[in-house]
Amino acid sequence: MRSLTLRKWTRPSNLGLLALVAGTTAIAAPLEEPHLNIVPRTDAEAARIAAVTALADSFDAPQKFEEMSAGAATVRVTPDANAFSQPSGNITFQDELDFKVGNGLFRKLWVSSPSSTLASDGLGPLYNARSCQRCHIKDGRGHPPESADDNAISMFMRVSIPGGPDDGIAEIEGYLATLPDPTYGKQLQDFSLAGHPAEYRLQIDYDEVAVPLSGGQVAHLRAPTYTAADLGYGPLHPDAMLSPRIAPQMIGLGLLEAVPAADILALADPDDADGDGISGRPNVVWSVEFDQPMLGRFGLKAGSPTVRHQSAGAFSGDIGISNPYFPNGWGECTASEAACRAAPHGDGDDRTFEIDAEGLDLVTFYSRNLGVPARRDVDDAQVLHGKEVFYTTGCTSCHNPKFVTHRLNDQPEQSFQLIWPYTDMLLHDMGPGLADNRPEARATGTEWRTPPLWGIGLTEQVSGHTYFLHDGRARSILEAILWHGGEAQPHRDAVVEMPPEDRNALLRFLESL
Repeated sequence: MRSLTLRKWTRPSNLGLLALVAGTTAIAAPLEEPHLNIVPRTDAEAARIAAVTALADSFDAPQKFEEMSAGAATVRVTPDANAFSQPSGNITFQDELDFKVGNGLFRKLWVSSPSSTLASDGLGPLYNARSCQRCHIKDGRGHPPESADDNAISMFMRVSIPGGPDDGIAEIEGYLATLPDPTYGKQLQDFSLAGHPAEYRLQIDYDEVAVPLSGGQVAHLRAPTYTAADLGYGPLHPDAMLSPRIAPQMIGLGLLEAVPAADILALADPDDADGDGISGRPNVVWSVEFDQPMLGRFGLKAGSPTVRHQSAGAFSGDIGISNPYFPNGWGECTASEAACRAAPHGDGDDRTFEIDAEGLDLVTFYSRNLGVPARRDVDDAQVLHGKEVFYTTGCTSCHNPKFVTHRLNDQPEQSFQLIWPYTDMLLHDMGPGLADNRPEARATGTEWRTPPLWGIGLTEQVSGHTYFLHDGRARSILEAILWHGGEAQPHRDAVVEMPPEDRNALLRFLESL
């Protein structure tokens, strides 16, 4: 995989972070949260929230409401692959109709232009999938190709080159400037319409790595090497940086969007002031929706600030569908791909965009309201022991168990809910083993956003596999843990060295989430 050495980057000081939290610097915009219609918390509510979100200190019984992963929005666990495809448990009958219409748009198979189905044309000409559902299969996580004959339908490759001093965003301190590859843009597309070569074929080669564990056990990791093979439009830029990504699961996005930015920033410790070895940092990104810097929440490096922004970017980059925020009918095609830009597009009839604001609203509503299934076996003795191991090993330093969402005037499903996502939504240095060596906004080439863990134990039921991490290299939860490095290296080593019964209990706890 192409990579390069990142420019030296200085972490912001604690003073700078405190200023950001206090709202006194130019990058205080993440606290403005213009996407939410917020009812301010009272002092009494703040005190109650501090008490209810405090970390557990006793593990002989479940905590109150622990089985309700998403508060009142929690849904029951279905015994089939539809466990991630249910609407929020507290949605109204009327809003469930909007959810179903949004689901229809999420599942829609787009076709090429011109077409007699004017509401469905505009695909590509270069694309990664024909629908949102093709990547987020059953609203779960994607997977790498499982054989030489398998395609990469739910996996793609980001690409960029280093930017210069004038390519950054002045309003965002510490922004690491990048530019699209001059030929291939920001993302490589491996599918294309007839008459247009695809941009590439994803090739992955694995090397097996043995990891001895306590108790005489041995785990095996697979270390991937990525190649952008069969390039359709000439070579990549010599300094191209590639980052493989699988599609993440979709549940609980609206609740994560409703977590107060101040509560996320309060968990940040960029200089490790408390000395625990963990130095989570917020990503700050430019919002095309609100034309200002905002706190990054979504994507594997927290590169998108809102569900709507993330959805609009995926329509353009993944499917080639124009929309109010990414208006080009040719999607990701660059000026070097002239035939792609000159091809017919679906915005040449009475439509301004191939999916308009109303359609984008419906997909956003659907994505915000995919329900989080309830926890299982919360009072099982082994699960409780595994929870204790999780806490005492220090996993909660990044996988923060719970938040209380904002009170919201117009989103009752997400309003004032105690949720258990097990993430701090901050960036953490995960070491060279997981590095993609490609920055994104303020995220360096070794940093990733802490992924939510809720629903992780249902991955095989929903998605038919147990592939984890940003590129699906881990074939089990244990393998995912063993890939942790950087800030998480001591915690990973503790899992390697702990008695097998503790390790088994830890895995059982994670499977109950």
